[in-house]
Amino acid sequence: MAHLLGAENVHLEFPTRVVFDSVTLGIDEGDRIGVVGRNGDGKSTLLALLSQRIDPDDGRVTHRRGLTVGYLDQRDVLPAGATVGATVVGDRAEHEWAGDPKIRDVIGGLVSDIPWEANVDDLSGGQRRRIALAKLLVGDWDVLFLDEPTNHLDVEGIQWLADHIKRRWSANQGGLVVVTHDRWFLDAVSTDTWEVHDGIVEPFEGGYAAYILQRVERDRQAAASEQRRQNLARKELAWLRRGAPARTSKPKFRIDAANALIDDVPPIRDTVALSQMATARLGKDVVDLLDAGVAFGDDVILRDVEWRIAPGERTGILGPNGAGKSTLLNLVSGTLQPTTGRVKTGKTVQIAVLDQQLADLQQYADDRVREVVARKKTSYVADGKEMTPSQLLERLGFTSAQLSTPVKDLSGGQKRRLQLMLILLDEPNVLILDEPTNDLDTDMLAAMEDLLDTWPGTLLVVSHDRYLLERVTDQQYAVLGGHLRHLPGGVDEYMRLRASGSVPATASAAAAAAAGRPDTAGGTGSAGSVAGSGTVGGSGRPAAGGAGGAAGAGGADGAGGAAGAGAAPAAGAGVAVLSGAERRAAEKEMSALDRRIARIGADRQEVLDAFAAHDQSDYAGLGALQARLAGLEAEVEQLEERWLEVAEQLGV
Repeated sequence: MAHLLGAENVHLEFPTRVVFDSVTLGIDEGDRIGVVGRNGDGKSTLLALLSQRIDPDDGRVTHRRGLTVGYLDQRDVLPAGATVGATVVGDRAEHEWAGDPKIRDVIGGLVSDIPWEANVDDLSGGQRRRIALAKLLVGDWDVLFLDEPTNHLDVEGIQWLADHIKRRWSANQGGLVVVTHDRWFLDAVSTDTWEVHDGIVEPFEGGYAAYILQRVERDRQAAASEQRRQNLARKELAWLRRGAPARTSKPKFRIDAANALIDDVPPIRDTVALSQMATARLGKDVVDLLDAGVAFGDDVILRDVEWRIAPGERTGILGPNGAGKSTLLNLVSGTLQPTTGRVKTGKTVQIAVLDQQLADLQQYADDRVREVVARKKTSYVADGKEMTPSQLLERLGFTSAQLSTPVKDLSGGQKRRLQLMLILLDEPNVLILDEPTNDLDTDMLAAMEDLLDTWPGTLLVVSHDRYLLERVTDQQYAVLGGHLRHLPGGVDEYMRLRASGSVPATASAAAAAAAGRPDTAGGTGSAGSVAGSGTVGGSGRPAAGGAGGAAGAGGADGAGGAAGAGAAPAAGAGVAVLSGAERRAAEKEMSALDRRIARIGADRQEVLDAFAAHDQSDYAGLGALQARLAGLEAEVEQLEERWLEVAEQLGV
């Protein structure tokens, strides 16, 4: 494969430490490389070096002649005062970008739900992140450097980005180097992994899972080597008895070796013991949401939610951005009261929330870490062993030197870990994690997951980190269309629901076609509200009016019995209740209407392009084009009226 770029004996120092020492690397056509390592070890610096954004103190970085490099920074720097459209497609003519399938795919996948003429200065951080990513991906690049591209993307947006990268180049073309803490994404797109540590870059074959297996093998080999040195005589005798081993072979890392590595590793959680401990600490009643709904003015966020949370339940919550996941957690924690229905909380329940804002650390801003820890309990039990706060801090990656650091001077990841430790020392029996993976590197995520494995209470997690959800929770629910829906098939079922159209699409497709934007009609839209065709208890039987009554989690089988079978119809007093067959037919019709509107939007754009290219003195030809355009616009108007009628039937 052709060489794209390389680094030779690169050395880089900051005033207080050596970042890289004699590092030599290369990127060839077809390489898809994921970069992992602890926060502060130099992952982002490595990307900046290889892309020639910064120069090394010694050594050199070379690029192939004419190489084009695209770079996504962690800081989303967008042109002040620009519109979304101008930022993403630049000064390209509308017919040019609208006729490019790749650009339409990017716009539909990342920004279809953001108004095209909106000012970028008025957008949220998540929206600005997606616009910056879209701006990069519409370009043609030989090599892409992506620094935390999954930040602010929901599960669908991350899935779309992984699929886009896979089809962006053929197998032996292009190059990708990505830094991310999203381990599912690393596994999905990477063919090689680089670990940055101690001033070096160590390569591994395969994605994140293969990297972990190889690293375990490396560490075990190092431990075995040390043991051999300490027991030389005994090992030498054993070697003589067995006969000399072959010295010329270099066995590769295989699946059977991986299986051998984990043969003696116990299950990650003793679910029976944890359930018994949780029941003893919580009793039978935790938190019950009974036909609960939340509305802010005329904006209905949640409706008819029936959820009975069980002792020891470990549940992950999925849903697109803005669907109401954090609102649901606020109901459970008691920080928000329902506008309809009620929330019943058990007498012994003590709820703690690890939120996205780190607000509860503000009171400790000027205190040193050891001073904050000293005010809490003197011990904590994990894995059946009593640990001091210092030991717990060490388990979460703090060094002894960092104990003297003021809280305000900690990095984002360190603050997140300290916040988790303070919560655990308070020993709540219900723990709510709202996007807990922010600012954490992969090693610290693994440490946090290891700690949560011994958590004996009820655990509720909202996260876009698919790997974390599947690792620490036993079941998943989705917030769709204001309803809570059980997902027996987990994250994969959620993705199938969103991709298949079982969950009705939003009105964005109709709006896009009417505006002459064929790019967004078929997009996934990484954020945006979704109308749900809920089921009762996850059984597949539609609830009345589409009310997604969730299965109570307290059933004997862990999934719980059906709840909400008698749920009221979806919002709107005059909306007729559809039978299951009628609802499925309506959903199919809406999906067909979306596709038809998208096709007409594309045809309309072709006619407009033809107008621009046509001989302006040919009045007959222009008249024919005008007649065709009028016909298309009339057809779109009819389809949109029917779309609205079907949407009203479905309660969208």
